[in-house]
Amino acid sequence: MGVELKNKRQLWQVDDSLEELAQLAHTAGIEVVGSTVQRLEAPNPATYIGAGKVEEVKAWKRELAYDVLIFDDELRPRQQRNLEEELDVKVVDRTALILDIFARHARTKEGRLQVELAQYEYRLPRLTRMWTHLSRQAVGGVGLRGPGETQLESDRREIGRRIAALKRQLEDVRMHRQQYRDRRKRAAIPVVAIVGYTNAGKSTLLNALADSDVLVEDKLFATLDPTTRRVEMPDGKAALFTDTVGFINKLPTQLVASFRATLEEINEADVLLHVVDMTHPNVQEQSATVEEVLRELGAHDKPLITALNKMDLLVEERAEAVEEGQELGTGTVSALLERAREMTLAYPNRVAISAARRMGLGRLLERVQTLLKEDLVPVVVLLPYSSDGLLGILHERGEVEHEEYGEAGVRVEGRAPPDLADRLARYGVR
Repeated sequence: MGVELKNKRQLWQVDDSLEELAQLAHTAGIEVVGSTVQRLEAPNPATYIGAGKVEEVKAWKRELAYDVLIFDDELRPRQQRNLEEELDVKVVDRTALILDIFARHARTKEGRLQVELAQYEYRLPRLTRMWTHLSRQAVGGVGLRGPGETQLESDRREIGRRIAALKRQLEDVRMHRQQYRDRRKRAAIPVVAIVGYTNAGKSTLLNALADSDVLVEDKLFATLDPTTRRVEMPDGKAALFTDTVGFINKLPTQLVASFRATLEEINEADVLLHVVDMTHPNVQEQSATVEEVLRELGAHDKPLITALNKMDLLVEERAEAVEEGQELGTGTVSALLERAREMTLAYPNRVAISAARRMGLGRLLERVQTLLKEDLVPVVVLLPYSSDGLLGILHERGEVEHEEYGEAGVRVEGRAPPDLADRLARYGVR
């Protein structure tokens, strides 16, 4: 069930958003038997959709025998409760569906903690409808309460305690991750965060770059837990590439908050690598959604490279369609290739690749390397021979242009990553 608000500009067309909702349902093991859209000036406070639409959906129950109704937008607890009473079926919204998928796919302890916290924060305001069968009107004066209300308050307290415990555990996780990031900074190892829409090919790309075996599935949100791999750059130096959770249209705010410890990997990265599925019909909307989430995270101004993924499939699919005589309005393969070229121009600092076929990866790494080197700062230092191996780190992580050995140590001129330059500052030569 989708709703299009007439006076509200939306990034996605409602039909495209519903198609993605059907993919989410499939990922959750739900069979979709029908879909519908209503265009409204504003949502109905009681049922989100209009009364006439409620009756129409109720009539379809006899024909389609559906047992769950999924809304593309997040419902208020009251709207969800009223719809379930009216339709006598389970009613869920996009947020609940995504949370369910996350719960199925979380594999690490951290991932499970994050999903559990998001689920509890989503369910807490919706507890009331679980106890309506026990509620009683209090009579006889102040202080007398029905058993439903007592149970409800008890459950709220219990969930409140569980939420507090989960937040404490996740704060420990966040601190642990921060310590890990601090160690990386001390070693001056550059970090590249792979971001993008869910199912764009981020895990496939990480596997191809690092020759690793991160889980790859043709499903939404196959990867929830961040995975970091060491990748050798063209100049022989190393960088850490981190595969992050995929973004999606209408990403639940509970998930953004709960996955703070994980998403901090994006904010701490030196470079962002945005993977775009060029074969998807909503590629532009997906890219805009990713940019919007990065803006919400405060990471929109970081150095960014766009990896235009699956370009081989984009060209092949369009060429095959022409060979089969399909009417596409362009007429020739060259025109189709030109349109593909025009699509790529909308992306800054772009590299065309195929992660699955390992095509274009050399050019991609060269672009990443160039961007990382732009961040280097000049240093002139006199390093004592007892300076904890800083010269070796500078050779490995920066660029040494000149070095001269003397009695007091090694005088070095070169360029270093900002974090390493801060550590070298105490040895600076005037």
